[in-house]
Amino acid sequence: MAFIDYYKVLEIDKKATDTEIKKAFRKLARKYHPDVNPNDKEAEKKFKEINEANEVLGNAENRKKYDAYGENWKHIAEYEKANQGQTYYNQSQPHEDFTSYGRDAEDYSDFFESLFGNSARGRHRSQQYKGTDFSTELSLDLHDVYTTHKRTLNINGQNIRFTIPAGVENGQTIKITGHGGDGIGGGPKGDLYITFSIKNHPDFKRDKNNLYTTVSVDLYKAVLGGEITVNTFDGKAKLNIAPGTQNGTKVKLKGKGFPVYKEEGHFGDLYITFQIKIPTNLSSKELELFTELSKLRTS
Repeated sequence: MAFIDYYKVLEIDKKATDTEIKKAFRKLARKYHPDVNPNDKEAEKKFKEINEANEVLGNAENRKKYDAYGENWKHIAEYEKANQGQTYYNQSQPHEDFTSYGRDAEDYSDFFESLFGNSARGRHRSQQYKGTDFSTELSLDLHDVYTTHKRTLNINGQNIRFTIPAGVENGQTIKITGHGGDGIGGGPKGDLYITFSIKNHPDFKRDKNNLYTTVSVDLYKAVLGGEITVNTFDGKAKLNIAPGTQNGTKVKLKGKGFPVYKEEGHFGDLYITFQIKIPTNLSSKELELFTELSKLRTS
């Protein structure tokens, strides 16, 4: 009968702690559970091996014997019976496992039966486990997350309608409780995690709750001053340009930025950088006037 390396079965190191063994068992048992993989013979075989590994490594005394005797541990029952008048394998303590679903002895490997005998079947007990969590990515424009709205996603054939709060950030993940995989043994369903990918906007750069944009101002308005109309994210606004405004001048429009996440009515600010537009294709008259102006400035 073939020796089974239970450490490899649980994908753990031989120095793994009890907590690491339990964590590895739970993870793999969920993955290969018959309820999750119906009619999958390979998954069923793997699930059986995982349970066997947990029977051995999940019990301190069993693990100690397994580590000590290795592949020869299959003979330890006869050895202890001959020398101590008792069978070690009936001393196993309670530990966590997945329900055996009434499997008979042949559902366990020969190696496992040689260690524990038929007593192993009686120790399985039904436990509840949370279903698998699902995750997905949702791509949105900046305008999409400027206001709170509802969306519908189709996850594994199921339409899930949920609310996207205004102010969601790029890379942020939200949890939709109870919309993951079905639970095992009557356990609760898993959750759905949605990560948002927010596309860049051509005119506005977002930094948390603030927005940044650049506005062109013609040379004459920059020199003489006046009023201009600028685009904000949700409309337009009028701005007064002071005479002598320099290229790169920045102004702030308070409350015209991006909504604060889950704080209804609160917004960041909009920062505008002025870019002075130098006129091109000047007429001969304009060139003449600019020449006269230059002489006045240098005289």
